[in-house]
Amino acid sequence: MSLAINLEVKKDVLCIRLSGELDHHTADDLREKASTLIERENIKHIIMNLEELSFMDSSGLGVILGRYKQIKQKHGEMVVCAISPSVNRLFEMSGLFKIIRLEPSEENALQRLGVA
Repeated sequence: MSLAINLEVKKDVLCIRLSGELDHHTADDLREKASTLIERENIKHIIMNLEELSFMDSSGLGVILGRYKQIKQKHGEMVVCAISPSVNRLFEMSGLFKIIRLEPSEENALQRLGVA
């Protein structure tokens, strides 16, 4: 299974919607696309919708952490939403929820960032 990446810019927020598997085979593609868009569009916040993400390994965590650091340099915020149980467990075990907010839906996340 591969990874489908959907990127949408709403004001200064980058909505990243992933479906499939985020692993060492697909992580570089996501890293490159997201980083380029963050710089080109002057993105300040990221919303990651992981509802359709069926699998993620440490490479995926690395990409997410890297984009978090990129956004933090701009004094922005990263929000994860609609997360599947298996990916949720990985976030909990890695401690990512200590720095990245979890919202139940993309709509909630957009409201949280003042976009919706």
